[in-house]
Amino acid sequence: MKAYVFPGQGAQFVGMGKDLYENSEEAKVLFEKANEILGFRITHLMFAGTDEDLKQTKVTQPAIFLHSVLLAKSMGNNFKPEMVAGHSLGEFSALVAAGAMSFEDGLKLVSQRALAMQKACEAEPSTMAAIVGLEDAIVEEVCESIDEVVVAANYNCPGQLVISGSFAGIDKACELLTEKGAKRAIKLPVGGAFHSPLMEPARKELAAAINATAINAPVCPVYQNVSAKPFTEPAQIKENLIAQLTAPVRWTQTVENMIADGATLFTEVGPGKVLQGLVKKVDRNMEVAGVSSL
Repeated sequence: MKAYVFPGQGAQFVGMGKDLYENSEEAKVLFEKANEILGFRITHLMFAGTDEDLKQTKVTQPAIFLHSVLLAKSMGNNFKPEMVAGHSLGEFSALVAAGAMSFEDGLKLVSQRALAMQKACEAEPSTMAAIVGLEDAIVEEVCESIDEVVVAANYNCPGQLVISGSFAGIDKACELLTEKGAKRAIKLPVGGAFHSPLMEPARKELAAAINATAINAPVCPVYQNVSAKPFTEPAQIKENLIAQLTAPVRWTQTVENMIADGATLFTEVGPGKVLQGLVKKVDRNMEVAGVSSL
């Protein structure tokens, strides 16, 4: 079975989507529509901006969404997903690509999500760290033992778990996890504690927008981050999407469930190759491919 997966924040690069804009009339029209919806020329920042421009959350998230969704559209009849999933932000790309949401609605939500997250980060300075080489259970246990806000945020693959929380919580967790034998405990260059309780103000803000958005039954099951299980029922999809901002991304479990349900080929649609690498770390025999340009 063909599984399509969509990347999240961190996969951006200057020049992303330029070939799509130049070679696909449909993509060009939608890129221009995106400039209009967002109120600034995101195409300029994507094609000719700086790394710094692209690192701003309000730019990064719509940029990756646009690149991923327009690539899926440009594949035409070759895009026949039997199951889809997206990592964090990528879940919105997956839902639009699978027909659960319109392009315009998806872009508006992604933009609102980015601005709400940015606001939450500014209100409560916080961060994330990648923990490499420890079992998930040990990381969870250490996080629970700390009085500060610090939680497991991204279950990326076996032996790689990203934690999220206050600066003090992350510092303490990195220290304790290194003592427990972590190969590495690396603070990430992110602006806030994504997928943690510190994103509650953003979750509330986004919940209203998601509830007001029309969601249809997708053309195939969408494996959602919150539980790593497949969903096709619009009300349930909405609920999971709202919970996503403060809940962990269960990517390891998502890939395991997709394989158990018959996935034989994982194709990453969007910038970078991060998800292909993570799929291989979950099951090195799995076939992976990527679509990052026309």
